[in-house]
Amino acid sequence: ISFIFCFPLLVVITYLQIGQGSITSMSQSLGCAFVVSAALSGVFANRLFYSHVAGLAGMKRRILVLGAGPRAANIERLAGDRRDHGFEIVGYVRAMNEQAEVDPSRVLSDTDSLNTLARRLGVQEIVVALTDRRGVPVDPLLDCRLDGITVTSYLTFWERESGKVMLDALDPSWLIYSDGFGVATQVNTFLKRLFDLVVGAIFFLLVLPLMAVAAVVIRFDSPGPVLYTQERVGRSGRTFVLYKFRSMRVDAEKDGVPQWATLQDRRVTRIGQFIRKTRIDELPQVFNVLRGDMSFIGPRPERPFFVESLCRDIPYYRERCRVRPGITGWAQINYPYGASIEDAKEKLSYDFYYIKNYSVMLDFLVLLATVQVVFWSKGGR
Repeated sequence: ISFIFCFPLLVVITYLQIGQGSITSMSQSLGCAFVVSAALSGVFANRLFYSHVAGLAGMKRRILVLGAGPRAANIERLAGDRRDHGFEIVGYVRAMNEQAEVDPSRVLSDTDSLNTLARRLGVQEIVVALTDRRGVPVDPLLDCRLDGITVTSYLTFWERESGKVMLDALDPSWLIYSDGFGVATQVNTFLKRLFDLVVGAIFFLLVLPLMAVAAVVIRFDSPGPVLYTQERVGRSGRTFVLYKFRSMRVDAEKDGVPQWATLQDRRVTRIGQFIRKTRIDELPQVFNVLRGDMSFIGPRPERPFFVESLCRDIPYYRERCRVRPGITGWAQINYPYGASIEDAKEKLSYDFYYIKNYSVMLDFLVLLATVQVVFWSKGGR
């Protein structure tokens, strides 16, 4: 982010100084080379230092998990799957009559009060991961909270640490009372539309030559139109026509029944395999963004047939239509292409996180991460 903002500014300032005669072209070249080299070295050194320090146990937040059942087991798996997480589990406190599903050696059998136990273990946060809400010890938790120890619900902790919302444990009251969901406010609506117009216009000018080449190659690769249009579901459930470069044969759905794309899909043309992997087939959707059908960042738009089916099978699926769909999104950079109900459910958990935690900075970070996804050809089919 620093390089994106500062490097163009550095070049502009340098050329202004050349124009005023304060420095020479040779000095400019040497100066720019030195600044860029020093900055790159500094960034790498900072990253190495941060990775080392963040990995130290003493720098992680010490948490005590209240519960030892399925939710606690999910937290244990999350801690094992990710090396860069910022927490350290000091133990689990099993509720009465609860079947332990975590490492038995880490289940605490201390007779001290919850507050005394947390203080002795140096706990900074207690995560309430009980399946049965009736077993929550309100008074001991209140004692810990008033004594300065953070008390966090399972859903809030999972959202913060995994970057997605746990749909299986989703409680309507949590959706109503939790922070976030400010994407629909007037200020955010204006900022998001401004972001779409500015980024969309710049993006269109940058990719116009690439789109022209792609159109010519597609035209000569296989018979059929260059552009492929398809009806998709947009904001508030309204349908719109989405534009893509054609990457499949014209008879891909000759029986009229919509189908998920699969790995090594035989319907994909030769050039279609390349443009799907590199996401070039998505480029014409910039017209949808400029028209207002889509946003640059948001949940991917689905076809009406799939939306109706998924709404029946997945709770809260229709809520992703609260915002404009996007060319790229939080789910796209965190999860590969979805081609099943389970995939759609997993991507919905990321879409919920995006809708709940929307900000212009989050949009900007998703945009940068998308560049990495494109260059490494992740997730395309």
